[in-house]
Amino acid sequence: MLEARFQEFKAAAYAPKKLLNEYKAAGKKVIGVLPYYAPEELVYAAGMVPMGIWGSNTKTIAKAKEYCATFYCTIAQLALEMLLDGTMDQLDGVITPTICDTLRPMSQNYRVAMTKLHKMPTIFLAHPQYRRPDFGMTFTIAQYTNVRNELDKIAGHKMTDEDIRAAIKVYNKFRQARREFVKLAGEHPEAVSAVNRSAVLKAGYFMEKPEYTAKLNELNEELKALPASKWNGVKIVTSGIICDNPVLLKILDDNNIAIATDDVAHESRTIRVDAAEDGDPMFALAKQFADEDYDVLLYDEASNQNRRGDFVVRLVKESGAKGLVLFMQQFCDPEEMEYPYLKKALDNAGIPHVKLGIDQQMRDFGQAATALQAFADVLSL
Repeated sequence: MLEARFQEFKAAAYAPKKLLNEYKAAGKKVIGVLPYYAPEELVYAAGMVPMGIWGSNTKTIAKAKEYCATFYCTIAQLALEMLLDGTMDQLDGVITPTICDTLRPMSQNYRVAMTKLHKMPTIFLAHPQYRRPDFGMTFTIAQYTNVRNELDKIAGHKMTDEDIRAAIKVYNKFRQARREFVKLAGEHPEAVSAVNRSAVLKAGYFMEKPEYTAKLNELNEELKALPASKWNGVKIVTSGIICDNPVLLKILDDNNIAIATDDVAHESRTIRVDAAEDGDPMFALAKQFADEDYDVLLYDEASNQNRRGDFVVRLVKESGAKGLVLFMQQFCDPEEMEYPYLKKALDNAGIPHVKLGIDQQMRDFGQAATALQAFADVLSL
């Protein structure tokens, strides 16, 4: 029964174009949402389907080269590629957050490309780094209000505050189910492989949220009913922006390396904080972003302390993992600049780790396989 459920999630995770076509055939409007911290609740509140765009493991960058430098991270390049090559050209609009220095200029490339080729509305979203002070909250609310107004235009009607509060409740249940799954997957590695774990979490970016949450809750109940795990391999924590390539993840499975929990943006970073379900919903969404923490892309006001490094150390220790695997995106300046501080925290805590440079264009995993096999041997000692 478990394997049948995993196959259902895989069908959604690996076929976003099929789902997009089904939504459009049903008369629904779909909004592409680039990574990350975009207020998807507003898309849902407008009666449209949000669809996450985090690049692709199966495509080659071709058309996007006309719009951006080759050293841009492949997540951003392949998001644009899918908008250009027909994979996602049925979208009714796209939200482009500017959470990093690559996405900021790329957002304008998306706008130029989509306006030129598809007349597709592109909604620019700028997040403040000083997100907690009153002026940061005011800026976030202003940005979210602009997103709200632009979504109203695409939807053809105005969403109400009650629509947004209802959407927040849907998304809080969605996040809670995902957090529960991450916990249960870490407790039952014999039942949840790294490949299946990733597929379940990835499917959430493409499926409609109530359907996804219902199916995930059913899976969670089955996992809760399992007997205590007798795992004979090693457990690790994963960290990075994204690691969703099934070929790479299978290397973990082949070496009996289980993921106890993660510090991956594509997986757990974006589900740590819920939004308040009462009061002003726009303030609630802004406050949710303000409360996000321990992310390499977010400014840390206590910059004289290694708070994020300490957080990752606690994550490893509390999960019962023996080490950490850092999947570092090629050409990701924030991750590269943060690494010395993260390494220092891990070394000081006596936590072994391995750093693997990856991108969404990887096809040869020989070096990664060798490194992970050696790492598993070290952790097994």
